[in-house]
Amino acid sequence: MDEPLQEPGGWLATGKRILRSVGDLAQSRLELFLVELQEERIRLFDALLLVGAGVVCALMTLALLTFTLVVVFWEYRVYVLVLLTLAYGAGAGAAFWALRNRLRQWQSFAATLDQIKKDRACLPK
Repeated sequence: MDEPLQEPGGWLATGKRILRSVGDLAQSRLELFLVELQEERIRLFDALLLVGAGVVCALMTLALLTFTLVVVFWEYRVYVLVLLTLAYGAGAGAAFWALRNRLRQWQSFAATLDQIKKDRACLPK
């Protein structure tokens, strides 16, 4: 009387459904990865564009500032140039240190990796 419901096709149909589910899962993860890849490309391009503009403006500012200070303090021009060189060197060092820290914390494709970890946690061991 109480027989388990059997779906048509038996093991073959079950295998096909499992493969289809795995395929759908892989497709959604691949789509997520591609969306994140596109976002990373845009973010990287924006960052490089801003860096380029900032570097050009900063170099022009530093050149004009240096020239102005040397003209204003003409009698002490050697001391002014030495102090400005030290200040520019310290600024460059701080900028490179901040860049190094930022690159160490950079996490690409974090959402894709998190989703794959969740998928693995759901699978039986």
